[in-house]
Amino acid sequence: MPDQTVPPASTAPGPSAPGMPPLKVAILPVTPFQQNCSILWCTATKRAAVVDPGDGVTQIEEFLARQGLTLERILVTHGHVDHAAAVADLTARTGVPVDGPQQEDKFWIDRLPEDGAKYGMLHAKPFTPTRWLGDGDTVAVGDLVLDVLHCPGHTPGHVVFIHQPSRLAIVGDVIFQGSIGRTDFPRGDHAALIRSIREKLFPLGDDITFLPGHGEPSTFGQERRTNPFVSDRAVARG
Repeated sequence: MPDQTVPPASTAPGPSAPGMPPLKVAILPVTPFQQNCSILWCTATKRAAVVDPGDGVTQIEEFLARQGLTLERILVTHGHVDHAAAVADLTARTGVPVDGPQQEDKFWIDRLPEDGAKYGMLHAKPFTPTRWLGDGDTVAVGDLVLDVLHCPGHTPGHVVFIHQPSRLAIVGDVIFQGSIGRTDFPRGDHAALIRSIREKLFPLGDDITFLPGHGEPSTFGQERRTNPFVSDRAVARG
């Protein structure tokens, strides 16, 4: 499975703060849903985090070894099977802590074996995060500090990770290039999702590049201008 590498944060749109440790991110598409499992790391310390390992434990370990990285923690944006099915296996193999999602997604995590069986993902197992996350929390990866935002709507406990100095966000299934997350699953909430995007993510700045759970990266500015669901024009029509 090829690695699709995102450019280092220092070359992403928007300035990096002087003296801040650089961040790199790679994307490994996993699961039948081609979910973007992200590996981010601090180049100063070679400490890494895996975000949303729905599958691909072997590929993840091989990538870490090739890059000479030490896995420090697993981060989970939400409890859907394509994002969280392999968390238990990766934790068992590495012994690293798990951060996220927010506790309202516990019911999704508890039903991972049931959902995995539906899609032939028999490795799916429930897990208990080392730490549930919420608004205002932070997560350290090497010398990097990621801010946490609780962004419900796609799921009630969905969280987003932001590295402010790099102007980079990992948003799971909250927003995509030209689209937004589905809200027809149990406890989905379309109005809450729109609020999460418009009131929590867009105010962070048009220059923020985001990595979605599926598909290509975009920027909040691009989506605020053109996204048919949450752009300024779409909201004004609503």
